[in-house]
This record gives sequence, structure tokens and C-alpha cells, in this order.
Amino acid sequence: MAANNSQAQGSSAPAKPGLRKPVFTKVDNLKPGTTGLTLVAKVLSSEIVLQKGRAVSSNLRNVRIAECLVGDETGTILFTARNDQVDLMKPGASVIIRNGKIDMFKGSMRLAVDRWGRIEVTAPVTFEVKEDNNLSLVEYELVNVAD
Repeated sequence: MAANNSQAQGSSAPAKPGLRKPVFTKVDNLKPGTTGLTLVAKVLSSEIVLQKGRAVSSNLRNVRIAECLVGDETGTILFTARNDQVDLMKPGASVIIRNGKIDMFKGSMRLAVDRWGRIEVTAPVTFEVKEDNNLSLVEYELVNVAD
């Protein structure tokens, strides 16, 4: 009977993908259109750019969006924090951004985390942020390539 249980458990294991160990990346390696990014960063500044409440059925739903400058020892980038994320992204905080993605906004890169990713506040980082390499100041242009 015990052998059958271990076989049953063994046969169900391949159907469920195993957790992959996260591969941490650095800010200067971020490229337009990339997803699944994991990085450790320090929040340098946070500025609310949109805050409004709207009625959804009987309760009031607040929408908050903040642009936060985050960085590591290789550079900085603007992070778009939404709703509850705004509370985590306080200046001076060290965070781990898991399953982040690069969004394009007016031709420049923005780091964001959607509902599939998360932000964790972590112990203070030891590195000095390189503030003179802001990737959000680089403007990209969409170029169509002919076949």
C-alpha cells in the first residue's frame, strides 16, 4: 500500500512545475519588453502621481499610483507602484522586486509589478546606489523592421 502511495505522489509531481530559484538581475541589465525580473533595490524617492477614489457598486475603491526612483549599485529606474505597493515603496526602504516587468511609458522604461509579482521589504542593503545611470531617462523609439 505504501508503495502505491509513493507512486501516486510521484506521478502527480511532473504535472506541477517545480519552483525555480530566482535569478537576480541588476538595474543596468534591464531591457524593454522583459518580464519575470527579480532584483534587490533601494527606494530613493516616491511621488504620488495619481490618487482618486471611485465608486464600485456600494463601496469606494481608491486608486493610487506613485512613481518611485529605485536603484542598485549599477543604476536607477523609475518603478510604477500601484495601490498597496505605494505603502511599501518608502524612500530609504530596501525591497526585493519579484516577477517584475518593464513597461514602456512615453518612450522610456518603467519597472512594474503586476498581480503575478510581489514586492518584499527586506533588510537594509549594503551597496551604494549609482544615481548617475538612470535608465528611465533613456528614450527608446519603436522601429518597424521590414522582412
